[in-house]
Amino acid sequence: MIPHHGRSLPAPPSVTVWQARDVGHLSDRSIPAAGIGVRLSGGRLRSVPVWLAPATVTLLATLVGLDAAQPWRDELATWSAATRELGGLFRLAGTIDAATGPYYLFMHAWLAAAGDSVAALRLPSALAMAATAGLTAVLGHRLWDARVGTLAGLLFAVLPGTSRYGQEARPYALASALAVLSTLLLVAGLQRPTRRHLIGYAAATTALGLTHLVALTLLVAHAVAVLARTVRAGPAAGADAGRSDGQRSAGKRQSPAPGRVLGYWLAALVPVAMAVVPLALVASGQRGRQLDWVDAARPGDLAALAGGVAQSGVVGGVLIGLAALGAARAGRRALLPLSCVLAPVLLLFLAGLAVPLWVPRYLVFVVPFGCLLAGAALASARLPAALAVVMLTGLLGLPEQAALRRTHEWPRTATVDYRATAEIIAAGQRPGDAVVYSPRDSWLFLDLGLRYHLGGRIPRDALLAEGQERRGDLWAAECDRPAECLAGVDRVWLVLAGRRSDPLAAVPGAKGDALRERFTLSQVWPRAGVTLALLTRRG
Repeated sequence: MIPHHGRSLPAPPSVTVWQARDVGHLSDRSIPAAGIGVRLSGGRLRSVPVWLAPATVTLLATLVGLDAAQPWRDELATWSAATRELGGLFRLAGTIDAATGPYYLFMHAWLAAAGDSVAALRLPSALAMAATAGLTAVLGHRLWDARVGTLAGLLFAVLPGTSRYGQEARPYALASALAVLSTLLLVAGLQRPTRRHLIGYAAATTALGLTHLVALTLLVAHAVAVLARTVRAGPAAGADAGRSDGQRSAGKRQSPAPGRVLGYWLAALVPVAMAVVPLALVASGQRGRQLDWVDAARPGDLAALAGGVAQSGVVGGVLIGLAALGAARAGRRALLPLSCVLAPVLLLFLAGLAVPLWVPRYLVFVVPFGCLLAGAALASARLPAALAVVMLTGLLGLPEQAALRRTHEWPRTATVDYRATAEIIAAGQRPGDAVVYSPRDSWLFLDLGLRYHLGGRIPRDALLAEGQERRGDLWAAECDRPAECLAGVDRVWLVLAGRRSDPLAAVPGAKGDALRERFTLSQVWPRAGVTLALLTRRG
């Protein structure tokens, strides 16, 4: 009974949860119902979910300026894929982008309901990042306590990288949420390997692999946790020999047999393999086209990774320092989150030495686990001091927070201003105008950028021979005889990548010859990352 203002009230219900002092070592303790209470000063217990503050702060951070930066080239690819008919979407997956196909399918359904505004494109990622922060807090509570979980989630919320990828219509935020969810379900399954946990873990891990193939490197960390649990449970099983039948029976209820845990985990991987292996095989055959812009990994790339995923070198350094301190202080208890950081990073780096795979943003899903280690370090200080460090980290990232809301390009000076280019065309076009792009096959997606901003108001694509959807590609095909395709056109809006002092001279091949022969330069508008020129037919 708990005394309260002279009266006796019944004690709150409690549940048994896993507190892992190290991976594979289980101990029981009582916490408020649902495992979400946070103890405040004065010994009073307030039922505040441990996930609420981190999820709320993250959602607010990602919603601020959600549509401020215009969609960049990767988001234009998402928009192009997700707005196609299902047949065109499946052709795209079979041609160049199978790895992202399931995400495009999800976005296809989302955009059909929510529309394709910038905010609508990015809202699923904002919600996913908020979920990631909340799940990180819950996982921290499971592995340590509510203070570690809350501080880890709040630290994750203020990182510039959280806002950056929470404001991008790409799968990284969703993969982060699924990575933490899968790990959280693994923790629950290590304590009590039931059919419910098996199904939940299998479903979350399958969804993780379908969303982001690279994120399945997390399974190596999960294997470490399972094996550690199995090894440490062995001596405990031997100790049962000296117990009474009743004691052994109670012990089995508290600590499942090691073989059962390993068997359940391996069984959960069967549906994961069945769903993901075919996708991975198709995607591996597309790597030459999909990743032809990626260089081989170099040792210096590891040093730059923290700044890359945090979107700030200073903030990344703070995160690494706190995570290292937390890992050192937590000892064996840090094995699971530390493995969830190191295993994916090292595996992708080693693979990147042999084949072009090393892209820092592919590892955004490890950041929550780094925040867990950092939260363990912060929790050793007094709460006001720990919160001050979180706030200071957020303040250090403010310049990057402002910059990423101007553009998503990297470096920030590499902006491509599709919107300004579209506005000029919309204001100055006449009936019968045509548009020509140079180059047509670049990763800048000049045609997609104008189509997104202009919609049905875009001038006729004079050189278009076969569109992206029909080709099952991200690029359209142009006609072989540009001079014939330009016949009858009096005005051409020429859109070129980069700054060009002489736009006509910058167009190569037969396309450039046809333009120079038939048209003269009327006006030029240099914009960030793009040059727009109006050409008129020679008299």
